[in-house]
Amino acid sequence: MRDEMHSANGHVATEALDASVSLPPIVVETQGLKKTYGGKIAVPVLRGIDLQIRAGTFVAIVGQSGSGKSTLLHMLGALDMPTAGRVLINGVDLATLEEDELALLRSEEIGFIFQFHHLLDELTCLENALMPITIRHGTETEEQRARVIRLLQRVGLEPHLHKRPGEMSGGQSQRCALVRALANAPKIVLADEPTGNLDSRSGKEVFALMHEVNRASGVAFVMITHDDRLAQAADRIFLVENGVLQEVEKK
Repeated sequence: MRDEMHSANGHVATEALDASVSLPPIVVETQGLKKTYGGKIAVPVLRGIDLQIRAGTFVAIVGQSGSGKSTLLHMLGALDMPTAGRVLINGVDLATLEEDELALLRSEEIGFIFQFHHLLDELTCLENALMPITIRHGTETEEQRARVIRLLQRVGLEPHLHKRPGEMSGGQSQRCALVRALANAPKIVLADEPTGNLDSRSGKEVFALMHEVNRASGVAFVMITHDDRLAQAADRIFLVENGVLQEVEKK
């Protein structure tokens, strides 16, 4: 009897251990991803990329200019479609979606940060940060507005809520762009050289905030960067070279 109980308890303990070490879900995946440009002369940019990114992971993608980093990021964000292969967001194959469904997925599941903040000059910091919500729903609820304000406060923009981009520094504007990317509570944020247009100090501050949000919220981040110091602070580093993606060890 004691042996049976011991066996049963051991089984339960094993199940509990297995549950405790279960991996986070995959939020974005590519399978045999290829992209070719050109008409009569085909120019292959990506030559078959397999990639899995799990929730809460901070990924850096590096490579020389023209290597295909941005092309890959655009396909991960449903902004461009592959020549061959598949992109899946939360298990959904993007090729199976109509254009309006792709637009909805981009709005709800993906946040974007670019090298230039692309804030609207006529809107305040708060209004810019709320823009994804107003585009998606027409207006924001009190709860959504309060959440975005809390995010702006978290990145140090409380004194600037009602300032327009022309009244803010580059670093402040990029922080606002970070909050805008998080407005709809996406599962993944795609950042294309988010610190490339900032001075060294502002760039480090914006990256630190991205890293903090990643750790606190569990949102996956995929960042293209030429800054090796920032890449080394990511969880995983991938190199795009000759159309092929390979993971590289951190130094």
